[in-house]
Amino acid sequence: MEMINGKLLKDMLASGANNLSNKFTEIDALNVFPVPDGDTGTNMSLTFNAGVKDALACTSDDVCDIAKVLSKGLLMGARGNSGVITSQIFRGLYQGVDGMKEINGFQLANALVMGSRVAYKAVMRPVEGTILTVVREAADYTYAYATSTQDVTCLQVMEKMLEEAKESLERTPDLLPVLKEVGVVDSGGAGLVTIFEGFVSALKGEVIERQEAQESKEVAGAGMESEEFGYCTEFIIRLSEHGARNFQEEALRDSLARIGNSIVCVRDDDIVKVHVHTLTPGDALNMGQRYGEFAKLKVENMQEQHENIMMNATVEEKPKEEKPKQKYAIITVAAGDGLKDMFKELRADYVISGGQTMNPSTEDFVQAIHQVNAENIFLLPNNSNIILAAQQAASVCEDLNVEVIPSKSIPQGLSACIMFNPDVDFDMNLAEMNDAISMVKTGQVTYAIKDTTFEGLDIKAGDYMGLKEKDIVVSLPDKMEVTRQLLDMMIDGESEIVTLVYGEDVNEEEANEIAAYVEEKYDVEVEVNNGMQPVYSFIIGVE
Repeated sequence: MEMINGKLLKDMLASGANNLSNKFTEIDALNVFPVPDGDTGTNMSLTFNAGVKDALACTSDDVCDIAKVLSKGLLMGARGNSGVITSQIFRGLYQGVDGMKEINGFQLANALVMGSRVAYKAVMRPVEGTILTVVREAADYTYAYATSTQDVTCLQVMEKMLEEAKESLERTPDLLPVLKEVGVVDSGGAGLVTIFEGFVSALKGEVIERQEAQESKEVAGAGMESEEFGYCTEFIIRLSEHGARNFQEEALRDSLARIGNSIVCVRDDDIVKVHVHTLTPGDALNMGQRYGEFAKLKVENMQEQHENIMMNATVEEKPKEEKPKQKYAIITVAAGDGLKDMFKELRADYVISGGQTMNPSTEDFVQAIHQVNAENIFLLPNNSNIILAAQQAASVCEDLNVEVIPSKSIPQGLSACIMFNPDVDFDMNLAEMNDAISMVKTGQVTYAIKDTTFEGLDIKAGDYMGLKEKDIVVSLPDKMEVTRQLLDMMIDGESEIVTLVYGEDVNEEEANEIAAYVEEKYDVEVEVNNGMQPVYSFIIGVE
């Protein structure tokens, strides 16, 4: 009977991690929301690679020891909801093989079921049509198959697991209407299938290797893997007379698609704004320069950004010396120097760099928790995709009094900080801060990276979108008009304060213009702050 020993398990893990690294951009492209973020494929790849790196370094040849190291590495490296759920799946798998030097097919099937059960328990309100459904259905079908098959092999079990996971993945749009509307399957489930594909390949004796950048079938342009992320290239062109006559958005977009992905190309009168991820930024700049002169350009090395993430550089500063123990500490998450300053002015002791485009890991939170050295610690994730990682960090630090305030946005986090009072007891602070986040309405303005439809609203790549909480409620080419319409949907007769935080692509004059619009139309107080945040032109809080 075929058995999985330590060496074969390491081959499976390496193969799964490499396959995920090769395909993470395709998985990112399955995201329902067309916002320019790093989301599911990126989070799962970073999470799984963090755990596998530790597992491959394990000197033991026992399956249980390798699985234990993998589980811990995934736990600490988990990013985003998909990363945390992935870590919990393999935590359960470790529990299923605990004490075993090697495993047979039935033991593997049982461990996979354990993985699905532990993952479900980790989520307070499991949603069907997600990675959770895929792992549960596949594991249950596979276990039934294993119990009814004499001398079942590990290869047979993993092939059945992969087959059932693929079928479950195809059914996810039937369980989650938003997937069906957008025309995609669940991205987290797709990531898990990708890992299982690597496992099966290794069991057949073919460990998948990391690939060089290649043309993606799912995403226009280069499918850059984690060792070669390329450059985030952005520029604004002021069209020349000749360029204005000859410029065609579609033609430039098609040219850029041959050398990159994550493309945005928008023309507004004589101005053209371009965003592309590419391995050859010079080629992208040459394409643009044919039509006029650069008004602004920026090229950032995404490989360096990725390495910084993998080295836990999202935490804003390394511990130098232990601070004296204090009664309270607030740890929060924000991207943008202006936003960080706002939180610090509101008594935040530690600001972890991150947000929608770069989800902090569990370990980032744990490091920050140890550095603040406080008796009572409040964590403010400020993003729904970061809450699970914060909660996982709190559970890791079980010897400390760490409480997660489940803030889902920057305005909620700011309101929670305002309500914090160092002179009252822990329970009162906890109640007041939780009340505060429930009283805030959040709006955000960003741009679309692809054409799609959301709840009947047609969205075009390059258009600006207004998000009210998690819903896209307006999409137009004009950023200012989108912001005005979004504010009109958010402000009502009970509104008293509007907080307007403008990002790196908005100037002070534009921010003041929006503030003046609100003050003229509504009887509310308006606070304007320069958050300098990426991705979101405006972040709006209404109380």
